[in-house]
Amino acid sequence: MNPDFLAWSGNLQVRIETALEHLLPDPRHAPQTLHAAMRHAALGGGKRVRPLLAFAAGEVAGADPARVEIAACAVELIHAYSLVHDDMPCMDNDMLRRGKPTCHVEYGEATALLAGDGLHSLAFELLSGHTLSDTPERQLDMVKLLASAAGSRGMAGGQAIDLASVGQTLTLPELEFMHIHKTGALIRAAVLLGAYCGAALDNTTLARLDRYAKCVGLAFQVVDDILDAEAPTATLGKTAGKDAQHNKPTYVTLMGSTRAKAFAAELHRDALDALAGFDSAQRLRELADFIVQRQF
Repeated sequence: MNPDFLAWSGNLQVRIETALEHLLPDPRHAPQTLHAAMRHAALGGGKRVRPLLAFAAGEVAGADPARVEIAACAVELIHAYSLVHDDMPCMDNDMLRRGKPTCHVEYGEATALLAGDGLHSLAFELLSGHTLSDTPERQLDMVKLLASAAGSRGMAGGQAIDLASVGQTLTLPELEFMHIHKTGALIRAAVLLGAYCGAALDNTTLARLDRYAKCVGLAFQVVDDILDAEAPTATLGKTAGKDAQHNKPTYVTLMGSTRAKAFAAELHRDALDALAGFDSAQRLRELADFIVQRQF
């Protein structure tokens, strides 16, 4: 991996962590336990891929990094909330996340449920409470975009399909449909929100960014499925092999490991093709490399 990219991403990961520490409620303020649980879920781990994508897309649009920082934190809070709820006993019943106990293990199920709710609400408070775009109309579009990505036609809907698919054999189009919503929708939102923080882009450029985002979003899930099947728990920071334990359909169970890796490589090429000719999209290209080349 390019040392310059590693420095860029490392600096931004620190920046996002610092921003989230500031934006999340102070655990000394009531209700203290709830605020501590929110911070437990959102701080101290993760690759921050979605915020990195927002910053990289912001570079394409010449966006003010201070604006992108808020949008990136909003997306990351939605992601953190989804992990809290997904890990609960009523869904995946996982004990480990980012190398530490999951929120419901540390704070109990009721507090974890409320922590997820609090993170979700805070994301929209950030997105609506700061000036992030040049026009109110575009900022309203940003709020709508994140809401759609998180809702029944996005991440929540994908999770519902995932839960209903346990023990089922899905076709490749059905599996793609599920993951375009469960994983891809929020990754797509991260890219477009970063772009919306900058100068207005023409429809052709936005369509190409959207195509890139859809490809890397699906590739991210394919790689996750491969890592879940092949990487140890210590490497993942979460319980390895849980998809097989829960009898969930994955790209590995459907295609086999070799074909799944080839599919990830194909999505990688499609993502890079979408950015052809964009001199300002180097970070997006590097992030596509990073997403697909993660430890396998």
